[in-house]
Amino acid sequence: MKAGEPVLEFRLIERIRELTAQPRDDVRLGIGDDAALLAVPAGKELAVAIDTLVEGVHFPRGTAAADIGWKALAVNLSDLAAMGASPAWALLALTLPTADPAFVEGFAAGFAQLAQPHRLALVGGDTTRGPLCISVAVHGFVPPGKALTRAGASVGDAVLVTGTLGDAAAGLNALQQPRRDDDPHARARDFLIARLNRPLPRLAAGTALRAQASACIDISDGLLADLGHICHASGVGAEIDAALLPRSPALLQLHDDATALHFALSGGDDYELCFSVPTHRLADVQADLARLGCGVTRIGRIVEGSGVRVRGHDGAWLPTDRQGWEHFA
Repeated sequence: MKAGEPVLEFRLIERIRELTAQPRDDVRLGIGDDAALLAVPAGKELAVAIDTLVEGVHFPRGTAAADIGWKALAVNLSDLAAMGASPAWALLALTLPTADPAFVEGFAAGFAQLAQPHRLALVGGDTTRGPLCISVAVHGFVPPGKALTRAGASVGDAVLVTGTLGDAAAGLNALQQPRRDDDPHARARDFLIARLNRPLPRLAAGTALRAQASACIDISDGLLADLGHICHASGVGAEIDAALLPRSPALLQLHDDATALHFALSGGDDYELCFSVPTHRLADVQADLARLGCGVTRIGRIVEGSGVRVRGHDGAWLPTDRQGWEHFA
């Protein structure tokens, strides 16, 4: 580390602590020592998740620092949402190529903007020099035996998703195209880019699904890939109808149906929830999530067998060779 960089390390952690300060009784000792001391409340289980974002892999070079800070936390909170857990604490490890106070301030602001409404406290962190890379570990609570998992889907269950699908992949596509000053679709383009840069973790939906869903996952690598994980863990198959997939007006404005369908099936980074529900609970689930305002759509069913099949508009099965994002493909 160069002279002055330890000062940046302490300033970063201190600045995020200032912005995310939460009066949590379960934080017995937070930032400032060699380790945090945390108390899990009685009658709760601890859910822990960690994700790493690498520049040029998980977000494009040139992404605003505040958007990186938001997304670094959002992708982890989405994992807690998929488990039905309520967030409590976070750890942050940030690798920076150079000491950049402006980036630090922007990153801290974006991180804190998402942390504050969820009462999430940053309880420790580390910085070092290297290619831009962020790792966040989050901790949350769930009642004993109530966590949602990928296992548990049964033949006959309905398959549902929150929100709309394919927006983030379309947002990345939009960033890769030259921008025109007279673009008539600028508003739709900006909406899709915002969906890529600032995903909304469905924490309230995950909590509502604790006693209702039989299996759940967040859509990070694409619907086909992530629903496939539920199928594998549950020992079942799934059939979904292309015509039922929820797609935003912005996505349909910029792309034809075939391209929009491709993004919805295989595009990653949406961080919506995909879950299965016994049919006798379907109406209650739809009503509960409608009250939360996140939107929910039934897209298919759990069947015997394995893997995911997609029925096209004409009733024929579509080829699904490209399942979604693979880190080492």
